[in-house]
Amino acid sequence: MAQRVREVMTPAPVALGALTSVNEAAQRMRDEDIGAVLVRDGAELRGLVTDRDLVVRVLATHKNPDETTVAEACSPELVTASPEDEIGHAVRLMREHTLRRLPVVDNGEAVGMVSLGDLAVERDPSSALGDISASSPNT
Repeated sequence: MAQRVREVMTPAPVALGALTSVNEAAQRMRDEDIGAVLVRDGAELRGLVTDRDLVVRVLATHKNPDETTVAEACSPELVTASPEDEIGHAVRLMREHTLRRLPVVDNGEAVGMVSLGDLAVERDPSSALGDISASSPNT
């Protein structure tokens, strides 16, 4: 059983510039088959924007996805883990902040993303979430 975040994270997360349009972010999520992208302001991580953020903060409020930036749509607080953190620490962070995805940062650089599904596959692969998360996506 994995003990460190680096053992369960998905490496090389997608990061977009803060001024990237929501429309472009949505297309990137579709093309990469992912549900979240990191938002960068220069070299600094500014936030995380999810497919749900795009729906709730942009589409449901009738904002134009071509004119709204990912910086406007991203979560205001960025909570991260280190690749060397114990998995239990990542679980506590996700519970405490009600997160489904947790960026993994090493020396200020995003190196991975860990999701509830990743943790379910690792900790309880026979659970419904573990089983679903281990399956191939249906497109």
